[in-house]
Amino acid sequence: MALRRTVKADPNIAMSSMTDIVFLLLIFFLVTSTLVNPNALKLLLPKSTGQVGAKATVTVSIKDWGEDRFSYHINGNETPVAFSGIEDELVSLLQNEEDPTFSIYSDETVPIKEVVQVMNIAKRNHYKVILATSPE
Repeated sequence: MALRRTVKADPNIAMSSMTDIVFLLLIFFLVTSTLVNPNALKLLLPKSTGQVGAKATVTVSIKDWGEDRFSYHINGNETPVAFSGIEDELVSLLQNEEDPTFSIYSDETVPIKEVVQVMNIAKRNHYKVILATSPE
């Protein structure tokens, strides 16, 4: 006497739980990406289409206060650093780095002369520089 199975296994996989997980991950990454803020100073960065994927450990922010007055901030610190002290500060922060790189966050209204002065510090010390821009 041969016994036969009357119930067959369903080979389909329910995808509703998988879409729930993907949706939750999407929300998580959207929320956490808005929390990442590289500079504490509010700067209006110039727009650019080319973005660099390299990461800099130190940032120098240049803020324009009008009437040829500029303030320089290291790593988003609220207290400004005098221009004469920037080089010493950068040397102390980047001395143990294997590939010393810092980024310059410059306000849109800052003249290029001020940015080039900071770039000259990088050239003297053989540092790499990233000029931060906002995407178009």
